[in-house]
Formats: sequence, structure tokens, C-alpha cells
Amino acid sequence: MSFWLLLLPPWWGCLWTMKIDINYLHLIFAMGLVTYLPRMLPATLLSKRKIPKLFIKFLEFVPTAVLSALFFPGVLIVENRLSIGISNPLFLAALLTFPLAYKTKNMFATVLLGMGIVIVFNFFV
Repeated sequence: MSFWLLLLPPWWGCLWTMKIDINYLHLIFAMGLVTYLPRMLPATLLSKRKIPKLFIKFLEFVPTAVLSALFFPGVLIVENRLSIGISNPLFLAALLTFPLAYKTKNMFATVLLGMGIVIVFNFFV
């Protein structure tokens, strides 16, 4: 046995004896395909076509709609109940960080302020 193999951690040997079920490899390949296809197909199919301005204008609203769909339930729903009030630290942080985000458009500062508000609220209240 080589000297270098002695320096490897003890669990390293299990990599040679591990048996991988072929179904797992198929699953990983399928997940990669399902992740890649929705990104690749529109880019290749629409790359040479002229896209109407109305459709482009519609697509400009998609990020805002998706962000709202993710943001509002996460902030307003606590323990499967709607919680709009100062007892909800996430709602309070969202209210207090909105002016900073609107005025500066600095995501880093906004996230830091929001995290600070939630930490202070959870620590002191």
C-alpha cells in the first residue's frame, strides 16, 4: 500500500466498496434534464424569431409577480395564520426596510437592515 493512501481519512475506503444503484443515476440524469430543458428550449426556439413588444412588456412583470408570490406568504403567514401586526418580526422588518430599499435600491444594505431588525426583535422582545 502506498504511503499517500495512509494519509487519507478512514472513511475514504468506503468509496471503493460503495455500490450505486443504477436507478439513482437515472434519477440524477432526469433531474438535470428537467432542470435544463425549460431554460434551453425557449432560448433556442425563440432566438431567431421576432418577439412582439406586447409579449416583452408582459415578460417584464414576471420577476415582480414571482417575487411577490414568494415574499408575501413568507412574511405575512406565521404558523398557518395571517399575521399582520407588530408582533410578526418579519412583517415589521419588511415595513421598516421598505423605505431604505425604495430610496437607495441597495439590496445589501436592505438585507442587512432587515436581518438586524429581526435579530433585535427576537432578542429584546
